[in-house]
Amino acid sequence: MTRADRWPLALIALGVLGFASLAGLVSAGAAHGFDHGVLSWFRVPGDLSQPVFSAWLTHPMADITALGGYTALTLLTLGAALYYALLRNYVTAIILSLAIGSSGLLTHLLKQGIDRLRPDLVDHLTHTAHSSFPSGHALQATVAFLIIGALLASGQPARPIRTLIFAGAILLTFLVGISRIYLGVHWPTDVLAGWCLGTAWAALWWLVLRRVAAR
Repeated sequence: MTRADRWPLALIALGVLGFASLAGLVSAGAAHGFDHGVLSWFRVPGDLSQPVFSAWLTHPMADITALGGYTALTLLTLGAALYYALLRNYVTAIILSLAIGSSGLLTHLLKQGIDRLRPDLVDHLTHTAHSSFPSGHALQATVAFLIIGALLASGQPARPIRTLIFAGAILLTFLVGISRIYLGVHWPTDVLAGWCLGTAWAALWWLVLRRVAAR
């Protein structure tokens, strides 16, 4: 094992452990208090139908949540894959597409298996479909933004630029997840589980990319 492989392996282990722990809590009904408490914090006290700062924050949150949707992520994936294909880096283009595309399939299978109901504590401020756990927006945005961010950052010689790119990817991932809670369409543990497994999935495919490219 090389030193460069240790961080991805650690992220895979921590991400899978975090997801499994959250799935266990949800299945046992032990996440009820935490989920209700956090979700209520995003709403006006005494009127859970109204989100905090609804006059100016609700529409921006709806815009942010769209960044983790299928349309935005599909366009982002196609654009990134085309970019690397034009550079004749076909391995990166293919693995990038497989990593992000497979995260959608992974999300679908998990939602079917766990089949958790959407929050009924507050009103939903955007369209919802399928079951709640894990958050598909959080999981798939994490995979897409982290992998593309890592690829872009790895091509930069200056450390401050690498840090800025990767920090931006993490911030986008965070905002998409928070938007799902703010809009009332996911329990907080749904989003946490999406972040955990998305990080592990991105790290796994990053290792695959490194190994294939090295050969």
